[in-house]
Amino acid sequence: MKTLREGLKVGLHTTWTLGKIIFPITLIVTILGATPLMGWLTKLLAPLMGFIGLSGEAAIPLVLGNVLNLYAAIGAMLTMDLTVKQVFILAVMLSFSHNLFVESAVAKQVGVKIWVVLLVRIGLALFSAWLINLTWQGGGDLAKYGLVPSNSGEEVTGIWPVVLQGIESAFFGIFQLALIVIPIMIFIQVMKDLKWLTIFSKWMSPFTRVLGIRENTSTTLAAGIVFGLAYGAGVMIQAVKEDGVSKKDIYLVMIFLVACHAVIEDTLLFAPLGIPLWPLLLIRLLTAIILTIAVAVIWNRLEKNKKEYGDGDSVLESEDYPAEKSS
Repeated sequence: MKTLREGLKVGLHTTWTLGKIIFPITLIVTILGATPLMGWLTKLLAPLMGFIGLSGEAAIPLVLGNVLNLYAAIGAMLTMDLTVKQVFILAVMLSFSHNLFVESAVAKQVGVKIWVVLLVRIGLALFSAWLINLTWQGGGDLAKYGLVPSNSGEEVTGIWPVVLQGIESAFFGIFQLALIVIPIMIFIQVMKDLKWLTIFSKWMSPFTRVLGIRENTSTTLAAGIVFGLAYGAGVMIQAVKEDGVSKKDIYLVMIFLVACHAVIEDTLLFAPLGIPLWPLLLIRLLTAIILTIAVAVIWNRLEKNKKEYGDGDSVLESEDYPAEKSS
């Protein structure tokens, strides 16, 4: 019972910590979505669309996906006449870059600077779209969508209905978060008390070594890959407090997770679009592995040079970083 109480306590605390971020951001973004700002952003991004093989209207699902979530983006795509190639490009872009406001703010809670998160996610989205457009010469047929999710089709108008919709979305998001975070935290507490966490870390150690990170990040990595960036960050927040996770390992894990997280849910969400899902999953996974290894190698070399030549602090160091304390 003590284990369950402690796990529940940690889960509720983590949900509260993340909920304080998710609620205001979801409400603000919902309100902004009902203003002309959304149309302005769409027009602003339209010139970029041709460069990555997309039509001007494709800016709409990109904006919706990045400021809201994948559900909004996919709902918009299902109303458009897009080619198979365009749908696949959008799917790859959105798999790398979506829900930027909430997920970037959540990553900030574990000490990762927001500009790093934005650079990785937006950079990967644009580069992957440019590369696919450049190398794939087919896919010119109109996409045939599969199962279309149910939608009332009613547009919410008026300030109070929009605010109520935002509050409802925020509460639902936090409730959904709690349903996943609390059981994860209880399970982790059980693993710790029964000494399973050490065994699990050893099982994950070959993969973590390939990525250049330590074994004490394995639980966070697994949670983020399966459940998502917000849930992985929730585990990381607790790991920072209890396991002494280093700054380098947190950055490497979060770089991996911003490129590849919630692989089951996020991948299956694109099923209604009728595109092949395995290539989408493999692109995300391989990109995350290669990027994380590359950053780890560069970081190690910079650390080596710093020790040899006494260079200044790394540009990634954060003054308000929670994992390190002055001695």
